[in-house]
Amino acid sequence: MTPTKRLGIWMNHSIAHLMEFETKIKTRIVESDFNALDRGLSLSKGENLMHNKEQQKHAEYYKKLGAVIRNYDEVLLFGPTDAKVELYNILKDDHLFTKIKFDVKQADKMTVHQEHSFVRDHFAPHKFHPHTV
Repeated sequence: MTPTKRLGIWMNHSIAHLMEFETKIKTRIVESDFNALDRGLSLSKGENLMHNKEQQKHAEYYKKLGAVIRNYDEVLLFGPTDAKVELYNILKDDHLFTKIKFDVKQADKMTVHQEHSFVRDHFAPHKFHPHTV
């Protein structure tokens, strides 16, 4: 039986910290290609164009994340913005992700150590300690 592959992702609309849960947590970073410069240039050409470009870049960003997520059995999406919910809503309707267990949680901006603790606490097996008399 192969071990369950678990991934925690702290994310917002511009960056994602991907943390594979093993004996030691390793973090990779995936960034959106849509930045403040793109926003300024697009906005100067019109708000509608900026919105379309932003939507296109978010779709590419979510596609990059989806390509990684496909390789896991359990995924925790967490962070301060709605990006985690947007990504989940895209992936839950895709047949490639039907066997993956997703959890989506609200979380504030965190340090790397706080992110790792959040992921570890979520995925760590809950141990039952019976009271001894």
